[in-house]
Amino acid sequence: MSSLSEKRNRPGSVVASANGKWVSYAHTAFAGYAFLSALVLGMTLHFHKIVRNEFYGYPDEWFPSVSAAIGDRYPERSVFQIFIAVTAGPRFALIFLTYLVNAKPGAFFPKVHAIVGLIRTFTCGGWVYITSTDDHDWHDIFMIAYMLLTIPWTIGGIKISAKGKALKWRKFFGIAFYVMIIPLVYFFIQHKINHVPGAYTTYAFCEWSLIFFDIAYDAVSVFDFSAFEIRVIDMNGITAGFPPVGKSSSHRDLKVKDAGLLTGFTIGGLLRFTISVYNSFVFWSVLTSLGVLIWYFPLWYMGISGYEVTLLSSIAPLLLGLPFAAILFDKFPQIAQLGQLIGVAAYLVPGPSDRLLTVTAGVMFGTIALSIEFWNVTARPFLGLSKATAFSIGFIVSVIAKFAFYANNPIWPIMHEENGGWNKTGLALGVVAAILTTRPQAGTVDVVPSSRRGCFVWSSCGLAGLIFNLHSLLSDSSTLIYWVWSGYPVTGPLPVPHGAVTIFAMTLGVYIGVVARSFSSSWTAFAIASIGATVLYSFENWTGYIGGLVLTVYLLSIVPAFLESASIHHPGRTFGFAFFLYDLLVLAHVWVVAYAFVPGGPLLRERTDIVLAIAMLLIGLGVYGVGKVPTSGSSSAKSNSINFYKVRSFALIFLTSLSALVASVAYKRMSTETPKPYNPDSKLMTVGIWTIHFGLDNDMWASEVRMRDAIRDLELDVVGLLESDTQRIIMGNRDLTQQIAEDLGMYVDYGPGPNKHTWGAALLSKFPILNSTHHLLPSPVGELAPAIHATLDVYGTPIDVVVFHSGQEEDVEDRRLQTAGVTEIMASSSNPLILLSYLVTKPLEGNYNTYVSEKSRMHDIDPSDWDRWCEYILYRDIKRVAYARVSRSTITDTEIQTGKFVIGVDPTSSNVQIPESQVPKEYHYPAMFRGEGVRGHRYHVFDEPRYFQ
Repeated sequence: MSSLSEKRNRPGSVVASANGKWVSYAHTAFAGYAFLSALVLGMTLHFHKIVRNEFYGYPDEWFPSVSAAIGDRYPERSVFQIFIAVTAGPRFALIFLTYLVNAKPGAFFPKVHAIVGLIRTFTCGGWVYITSTDDHDWHDIFMIAYMLLTIPWTIGGIKISAKGKALKWRKFFGIAFYVMIIPLVYFFIQHKINHVPGAYTTYAFCEWSLIFFDIAYDAVSVFDFSAFEIRVIDMNGITAGFPPVGKSSSHRDLKVKDAGLLTGFTIGGLLRFTISVYNSFVFWSVLTSLGVLIWYFPLWYMGISGYEVTLLSSIAPLLLGLPFAAILFDKFPQIAQLGQLIGVAAYLVPGPSDRLLTVTAGVMFGTIALSIEFWNVTARPFLGLSKATAFSIGFIVSVIAKFAFYANNPIWPIMHEENGGWNKTGLALGVVAAILTTRPQAGTVDVVPSSRRGCFVWSSCGLAGLIFNLHSLLSDSSTLIYWVWSGYPVTGPLPVPHGAVTIFAMTLGVYIGVVARSFSSSWTAFAIASIGATVLYSFENWTGYIGGLVLTVYLLSIVPAFLESASIHHPGRTFGFAFFLYDLLVLAHVWVVAYAFVPGGPLLRERTDIVLAIAMLLIGLGVYGVGKVPTSGSSSAKSNSINFYKVRSFALIFLTSLSALVASVAYKRMSTETPKPYNPDSKLMTVGIWTIHFGLDNDMWASEVRMRDAIRDLELDVVGLLESDTQRIIMGNRDLTQQIAEDLGMYVDYGPGPNKHTWGAALLSKFPILNSTHHLLPSPVGELAPAIHATLDVYGTPIDVVVFHSGQEEDVEDRRLQTAGVTEIMASSSNPLILLSYLVTKPLEGNYNTYVSEKSRMHDIDPSDWDRWCEYILYRDIKRVAYARVSRSTITDTEIQTGKFVIGVDPTSSNVQIPESQVPKEYHYPAMFRGEGVRGHRYHVFDEPRYFQ
């Protein structure tokens, strides 16, 4: 025993050491061998299989893509995965040593760079071990996330590198990497869209070049790591047989330096931050759902229903003026958080009125929970910043949820399992988050004296304007885009993919709100944002959208300052009055388009500019209020820096992760397939018109899925949708066309946007839309009448389609003027034309004889159909062969009318009806709608389609 003891080293002895450059060598060797071995094995064993793609094979294509080489075949797939797994060790060491090289006292960016490197490494594991063969979507999602994270990894590495060889080569390989992306994208488009033979081989060379530059960029670390010596130190003298090779003086320094990476960062802190984010997501989900449910009732009443009073549920913070209520909710914040989940659980309530009242209770608890959460947050340094940042990120999460679920929030009470809802999941997570909600310990640090708090009114005004603008403009990523939408050809942003750009702007705003609060709450920033709002309202396409993005960044950046300003006052007054002002803005936001149905409506008729200006004025008052009170965080610099870095770390983790998620969703939703009509061989064009009642069915469920199925089964190539503009608070800021168009493969023109003050007209088409113009028909008294005049490329023939919604029955002069306006549009066209319309007239009477006239040259699809009042299909210079009326089921209050036309034949039409047996089979309507039909849809009125000579 004594001899063994003598062989042991003294505590603190170095038992092994190696130069840091071997980390770089190992990483480069293993990563390079993983890719090269897969390439060599694949080319040797499966050459013809891995060079073949969806369009071509050898000899047109003769070099495999990275995915084909590493993921499609055995054994190369297994060899690659084994060596990539071995690379993981050097990879994590490389990230850690890179941090140590660049970390400096007080330097924050090296920490961010290290976190990005860690997340990027895990996304690499995602696309390596989930191959395109296993799951193509998730493979691409991880690959895109990896590529996106490469941007901050490479640029960040260059930014923090000291001058020398390492910086020189990092710039070279970094620039080479990004330059190579240009031909990569070009040849991918040549392959995927234009189907050029051999383009994929060139694309593959570009892809392999990216792999080389990526590995080479990290290999440059050898210049940095040569200055390191990695040692294994025996702290307790337990090793035997290894002589001491040096002193351990560097051990303590390494520990201290390593601790800097996690300064202020704790798992518990991240968990609490995550809980706040999810609670905010629930808050925004419940608040944004209230308007949708209220809207259901005036739709059926065609005016004020009385249920609008539930909007005032948001002023529930006034109840905190009662001492008992304030003490209860302050001591037990879990009560309010659980209470707002009533709004999520409302989907379990079948009756529309009962469901609305359930959500009303959820909104009451939600606004109380928000008020309590920010009560006196100035008592702790940067607590307000932390909670406000979580609040903003929760809002962004709700927007991303809608982006991923085609403009519907998956936990809204209009959603359920049948139409794509995730209500159970959202409710379960909400219960966990609510229970784990904690009450911050009250403190005495930085409590603002009452003499310095100023007037609560300024804070309330700012908060009202902020929440209204967030809700009305940004609660869906497509709203800003439809404000500036002008039709075809496309000269501006599209909901996909540019909705992701809107969300990226939101994340930028959140980050600015964290790191530059003094600027974001300044008058300079407010002036810039006001200019952005003016540009958004005044211009279309990219110009208007850029103005909207400027406003977006600003709105998210001022959240911390405004919520902190509100927190120094009693929440009952500040938040209660803020939500009262918010409710007034919401009503004004509806009045601008619903003026024909509400008392005093003409005062705000078509004055979105006034509503936007008032909201910005309120924000200006909030800026004034922020300037009157001190901000939090004026305690010791040490305490401040730790808390500040912690909030910034949490924000970056969430914002980076959410940005990668958004990019992945945008990529997944982008379609590269060209829409194809249902009957191209017979050159048949099937059209339809449907008034869809704003996408809420008779039982108050979102109806996009049921609408999609009906349009698909009727094989409609072109369909006009009316009452389709839902880009308002009261309608949920939804886009009813997204899911239908993407699932069925159709082009879509949304029609006049929400700032054009109509109830909406949309056009979906399997045929390319060459051009489209939006019209607002004369409406001196009643509601505005929208129209879309589009030219479609139908089997090589330009065919015009007009989608039109006339004004209401009571306004006779409006309808006369609108009739003349649409007739002029039709008469001015020289192409064959189809009108898909809502005319509010009886057949063969009144305005009907202006629509069907010598001037318009239009014909009724079936003049003998006397049982019509609203929907009509008219046509000219095109061969009509069939007409049918299909019941609506419980989706809306209006049937589907549909007609079939043949292109490229004699357009002469006869009103003589013939049996179906005398019509070519490809012209037949689907048999599934005969008799009882399918899902409540059936041929009705005639009980069968009508066919014509």
